Amino acid sequence: MKKLKNVAAIALMAILGFTSCQSEIDNEQGENPNTNSVNSTTTNSLKRTSMYDGSFDDFLDGASCSSILLPVTAKVNGVQVSVLSEADYQQVISILGQYNDDQDTVALQFPLKVKLSNYTEVTVSSQTEYNAILAACTAAEVSGQSAISSVNISFPITISTFDLSFKQTGSVVIASEQQLFAYMSNLSNTELYAVNYPISATIADGSKVTLSSDAELQAAINAAVKIQEALALAAENIKKIEPILVNGKFKIESFMRAGVNSAANYKDFTIDFTNNLLVKATDSLGTAVNGTYAVSSELSVLLQLNFSGNASFSQLNNTWKVTGFTATAITLQSTTDAGATLVLKQI
Repeated sequence: MKKLKNVAAIALMAILGFTSCQSEIDNEQGENPNTNSVNSTTTNSLKRTSMYDGSFDDFLDGASCSSILLPVTAKVNGVQVSVLSEADYQQVISILGQYNDDQDTVALQFPLKVKLSNYTEVTVSSQTEYNAILAACTAAEVSGQSAISSVNISFPITISTFDLSFKQTGSVVIASEQQLFAYMSNLSNTELYAVNYPISATIADGSKVTLSSDAELQAAINAAVKIQEALALAAENIKKIEPILVNGKFKIESFMRAGVNSAANYKDFTIDFTNNLLVKATDSLGTAVNGTYAVSSELSVLLQLNFSGNASFSQLNNTWKVTGFTATAITLQSTTDAGATLVLKQI
């Protein structure tokens, strides 16, 4: 079995031979200020933004640089699941989400087919072969050659082509990410090109931007990479915060809202989070307030609380952003009211 990894936007460049055969061409600009060569920053960025994005099935394969072509059979936490279509993904997600303090495992049944970051499809015959794919993904991430999935260019776009004397030789219409990736991957040492701006793109938060130059494109990519890194960090922090919740009991140390601390209303209650997403608050007389909780992540880790049957605890029902945590305390801020904060401290 392999441990399920939350890999954020990693690519298979190491295994696919994307190490560049760089020429001695420098990046000197021609008459067109956006002219680029095979080894320019823009070329690398466009290649990375146009790689195949296999992150949608990371819960199954643990590799954002590739995806498993269905059907596939796997043992998920020991339960055999036949994934015949994307509708069956929910079976896997439900099993993995049943408990949040267990060691999730996925054992794939071989042979299976995988679509790689360069859009090719390969048959993987064993776990050893699959481990090589995972290792190459990790190497790409470490080397800064991972896919950039948080910028999506709107197609079609047009690219003008030039020779080394900066004479225009033609133009190419690019209609998809796959075509853009192929163009950038197959540039020769004797070719130059320029993107015909403006172009449009959608960034990680769903907003659309208009880009008018290579510099603006690179700035958008740099910002998107930071967002991508924040998303990955939040996903990793979930694995640290969930055990803190489950492995201890808590008191409400502080509950600030509209400048008023209401922690005294909860001083007699001990809060216990279970590993199956239930939460119970019990006072010294044994009176219990039941609820549910969920931990998720966006740019930050989010803790959603939902208590029922108690007016005081219903005031805690919210989606809270984790603003800080230690081994014994978690600090939260409301996602709808920045002035509302909650501090849970282990006893």
